[in-house]
Amino acid sequence: MGDRVDEIMSLAKSREVADRERLLIRLVDLCDGNSQELHAPRVQTLLSQVFFDLVFQAEYDIRLRLADKIATADWAPSALINILSFDDIEIARPIIARSPILKDPDLVRILVEATLEHQIEVARRPDISPTVVEAILKAAAPEVMTALVENESAQVSQDHLYELVQKAEQVAALHSPLTLHPGLNDELAGYLYAWVGETLRKSLATRFDLDTRALDRALNQSVREAKAGAQTGARMQSMGPTETDEERADRQLVSKLDMSGQLRPGILLKALKERRLSLFVAALAALGRFEIHDIRKSIDARRPELLALACAAVGVDRTVFPTLLSQVRNLNRGLPEGGGEEDRRALKAFSQLSASAAATSFRKSITAF
Repeated sequence: MGDRVDEIMSLAKSREVADRERLLIRLVDLCDGNSQELHAPRVQTLLSQVFFDLVFQAEYDIRLRLADKIATADWAPSALINILSFDDIEIARPIIARSPILKDPDLVRILVEATLEHQIEVARRPDISPTVVEAILKAAAPEVMTALVENESAQVSQDHLYELVQKAEQVAALHSPLTLHPGLNDELAGYLYAWVGETLRKSLATRFDLDTRALDRALNQSVREAKAGAQTGARMQSMGPTETDEERADRQLVSKLDMSGQLRPGILLKALKERRLSLFVAALAALGRFEIHDIRKSIDARRPELLALACAAVGVDRTVFPTLLSQVRNLNRGLPEGGGEEDRRALKAFSQLSASAAATSFRKSITAF
């Protein structure tokens, strides 16, 4: 130990670049041998200052060696780890993949601010949390979502998989990894069947108990309807519902809040108090990753259970829902219908189901509505 300290002191006196770089590595070795003593705030402050001074002067190769050596260190200063995580991708890769210092906010920041290569490494990191998964889905970069699906240790829920299957309609790179994903179930496999090619359809049919004849008939019918719609496109479009200027503005506002990470369930009650029903609809759809037309169905329903499921799915508190329901009815011609026993039955969604289960139940129920 004494010899190592003497060497470090000698290197610290030198101004040669090579000696400064050797000093950096020797300090890492010394810290690795005394990691239990390095978590005190004063020691962390000193380490940060010393390592910053050395890292800023270090060449690429030494930063690469440093990143590999401290990737798993639990004593490494948080600020240093975050700086290295934004360095060139070869330097950042081991830090992003293995550092226990990086927490969810750090990983989300990389997803928002760093290069596509850095984002892909976040998606590949073992055991990433639902918070990080949701940030990946919000950004919706095809390469990053593909890396996420290939990461079987990621904490991907059934609702996350549902959203990924939906995105697979437009992102072909998701087809193969989704087909193999261990979390895929019969229902999601049926949806995915519509987007993939013949080879992957056979793979899905082999893995799951799919009624391929019924699915093929439905696909053929969809193709026929699409062709018929193309021939009368202008007429069909004029008959469909149109988005008002107010609805478009509210949807765009919600989209901006969502992308900036500022969309919260509290906006629902605020929108209703301001008598902005279209803002409420757009916000509830975005919070739950639901379709806007499905939320409109829920507020026009004959019973309040559908709206309760959607609200439970996005974290609305049980005690708030009666007020929310009353205000929706005031703005929506008394809909959804109900009252008394039906309203009390709707409240069970908040006590009997988790948010994830409520979202799944909403999607199944709204399909049959």
